[in-house]
Amino acid sequence: METSKVKSIHDFGQSIWLDFIDRDIIKSGKLQELIDKDGVRGVTSNPAIFEKAISSSSDYDADILRIAEHTQDFEDVFYQLAVSDIQKAADVFKLLYNQEEVRGADGYVSLEVSPRLAMDTEGTFEQAVDLWKKVDRHNVMIKIPGTQPGLEAIRRAIAAGININVTLLFGLERYRAVAEAYIAGLEERLEKDQPIADIASVASFFLSRIDVMVDPILDEKGLGDLKGEVAIASAKKAYEIYLEVFSSERWKKLEAEGAKPQRLLWASTSSKNPAFKSTKYVDALIGKNTVDTVPMETLEAYRTEGEPADRLTEDLDTATEILEKLKTAGINLDEITQKLEDEGVEKFIAPYDKLLKAIEDQTKK
Repeated sequence: METSKVKSIHDFGQSIWLDFIDRDIIKSGKLQELIDKDGVRGVTSNPAIFEKAISSSSDYDADILRIAEHTQDFEDVFYQLAVSDIQKAADVFKLLYNQEEVRGADGYVSLEVSPRLAMDTEGTFEQAVDLWKKVDRHNVMIKIPGTQPGLEAIRRAIAAGININVTLLFGLERYRAVAEAYIAGLEERLEKDQPIADIASVASFFLSRIDVMVDPILDEKGLGDLKGEVAIASAKKAYEIYLEVFSSERWKKLEAEGAKPQRLLWASTSSKNPAFKSTKYVDALIGKNTVDTVPMETLEAYRTEGEPADRLTEDLDTATEILEKLKTAGINLDEITQKLEDEGVEKFIAPYDKLLKAIEDQTKK
């Protein structure tokens, strides 16, 4: 039987995670099938994914009513539902996670803190600890937005021994600060003689949204030939930062104690522009020690349209030139990525509130 194009991506050192979860994919065996046939090695979730799962299915109705008999806190109802799903998905990946050559890399399932806490360091940290304890699985990551207030929460969570998926990253300097927070958290644990070998983290760098915002500006500036290329160039520069940070003397001291690098994860990899190939971002950024989380539609498209090859370190000079051209044209990418972060938080709050309202409505039927 011919190897799936999705599965063959792993031959180049990249792990494919699925950006989707619901009860049916777990109960039906479809998730296990994706692991076996396509080599899917993890799952990510977010408020929008859970909103769609719960609002478009009757699978959760009975549990909502059961839980609501004991609480009218609809956020609590949601997290009880989500924790249950995350536990079941984590159990599906347990065999992969426990493989010696994989330990600390793959088999993880991610659950996000409330997007309403994105600007609240203390609230984020407290909920990360709470969710970590409730899920009670070694192969789970708690997602924390990489906002400025989130940085300290990330450091503290790593220091507390929690696996963290840092989400909503758009800018290069913020990514560097996230890597610093991860390393600082590990150093704090080491100073307290606490183990660091089993802690895992990824930094989720969002792609297609960058091009959606930048491309119209490129047309205005006469740089239309760069449309669809800025996000990829940014990602390649982020990978350069990754290679620099995780080869430093500071990092090597942690590595000697068993620490694993915080891998870059490519997120928002579905193409939003119909003029682009649907697998554009996946193909462009295949490379060693990275993760790509893809929605189901992109995964299915990759089976037929994908062209797996190691491309991440190709044309790094071109990536530098693209970002320099933006600067020369007066396009401030730092301002754009900050705006994307602000909008990204709001884009998760809206479905989160819609989700809580749907749960409330279900309890009144």
